[in-house]
Amino acid sequence: MKIAQHTYVRIDYTLTLESGEVADKSSEGEPLGFLFGTGQIIPGLEKALEGMEAGQSAQITVEAAEGYGETREELLRDLPRENFPDDLKLEPGIGFEAKGPHGPVTFRLREVREDTVVADFNHPLAGQRLHFDVAVTEVREPTAEELATLMNTGDSCSPSACSSCGGGCG
Repeated sequence: MKIAQHTYVRIDYTLTLESGEVADKSSEGEPLGFLFGTGQIIPGLEKALEGMEAGQSAQITVEAAEGYGETREELLRDLPRENFPDDLKLEPGIGFEAKGPHGPVTFRLREVREDTVVADFNHPLAGQRLHFDVAVTEVREPTAEELATLMNTGDSCSPSACSSCGGGCG
């Protein structure tokens, strides 16, 4: 069976950045599973997987626009240094989670100044070319339970749904 709209797919993958750094990978013996065509993985990876079958492997490059998007300057915010504990050593790249009006939000420090810090609310992989080494391990019709789980999570067909935010990177 070929990967097509609404098939259940499982892949083993390794995600590498331009620098060669491994950013994410599926756990040994636990391939990432998802319903194809429902926005559960980034668009560029999904497009490249379409038509593949179990047992096939590929090296896939996904440009930023088809991955986690380009870095958006409007997602950079100056925050008062006083919002952070005095004894905390602040450095660019440190990640934080804070309470927002709609739940937790994560950000990284881009720059530390004397009285302010520049917080970056972009996805950590925004603006980056992504390299996937993928092996398709399973392609099949989804079970009724898998379809029901998708509908109950509210993630169905959302192009902004991203498994890496809560699970695998795919």
